Amino acid sequence: MTFKKIVRKIHLWLGLTSGIVVFIVSITGCLWVFQKEIKDLLEPTLQVAAQDEPFISLAEARENARRVFPEREIHGTIVRHATDPMQVVFYEKEPEFYQSVFLNPYSGEVLKIENHRSGFFSFILKGHLYLWLPKEIGHEITRYGTMVFVIMLITGLILWWPKSRKSSNQRLSFLWKPSTSWRRKNFDIHSIVGFYSFLLVLIISFTGLMMAFNWIGYLTYMAWGGEKSPQFIIPDNKEIGEKSRMDELYPLLAAKYPEYDELEFHYPKSDTASIYVELSSQSGVYYNADFLFFDQYSLEEIGTASIYGKYTESGLPEKVIRTTYDMHIGAILGLPGKILAFFASLVAASLPVTGFLIWWGRTNKKEYKTHSRDSKKQKVSKPKYA
Repeated sequence: MTFKKIVRKIHLWLGLTSGIVVFIVSITGCLWVFQKEIKDLLEPTLQVAAQDEPFISLAEARENARRVFPEREIHGTIVRHATDPMQVVFYEKEPEFYQSVFLNPYSGEVLKIENHRSGFFSFILKGHLYLWLPKEIGHEITRYGTMVFVIMLITGLILWWPKSRKSSNQRLSFLWKPSTSWRRKNFDIHSIVGFYSFLLVLIISFTGLMMAFNWIGYLTYMAWGGEKSPQFIIPDNKEIGEKSRMDELYPLLAAKYPEYDELEFHYPKSDTASIYVELSSQSGVYYNADFLFFDQYSLEEIGTASIYGKYTESGLPEKVIRTTYDMHIGAILGLPGKILAFFASLVAASLPVTGFLIWWGRTNKKEYKTHSRDSKKQKVSKPKYA
């Protein structure tokens, strides 16, 4: 076998075995890209009347929300601006529990309870992450299916590559005539559209692998010259005091960073742990958020050895890793980036379909030719006279 024949066999069999996984992950990815915009359009924004009063303390927010879910673990409290409710987030990994309690920031009254693991987009996310199968099974299928798809993208590019410059025109444009067969058109859609979207689809797929496999994310970080720990590390307090001063932190940060979009406060899990705050300056993206750590007794800011610190103090390797999710859904380029990600995911979903039709068309064509030859032989061998 020649090299290209071997590659073609690999491309074919990997495609036949992983096609349905790639199709589901890609279609659900298309829908997930615009989940924030669609939810904002369909669901009314929860607002409160601005008052000339200070917000309730973080401790009060925690206690009021705990009355709703007394046995559940609080992940953090999100504080926005004068007309926005406070959001207390409850999260537990196993068994998964992910709900939010929205409070009036002035009175502490419960305004709304939201289950983040229900509704249409939760259904879409479950399909994207684990194909609506049991998580421990489906997650393995999707992440290894994505790995197979990356291999298919590379083998597909090898198969597309023209032998000469003269034959490249047919690989770069649709040279269709009224007599062009559906098989030719389908092949062109598969190869030409696949080529033009190759880089975008590869970026989306590879960033998915970085999130699915810790070792791929780590190797990527090291390849860019990273030297810090790629893990999320909450540093300890410098010394233990008598009483936490966490409630004093919000007004200090609101005054220091008046342009913030939201501040997410995480309550220390022990007397020795520091307070960590996620400061977002831009709605809809995560890569440029600042992770700030404070001694819960003195409120002195503490540095961290991990890649998750202040964005402006991050080097290129750290920024590459921190952009992973926003690159994956195209949000790093705003709405144009999301549109590109949507169409790239749509193309990715089409590749298993057009690829299957190429295989099916060639298989049936061979069967048709064999049947035609057999029919001709029978006609030739038939005696002229009975």
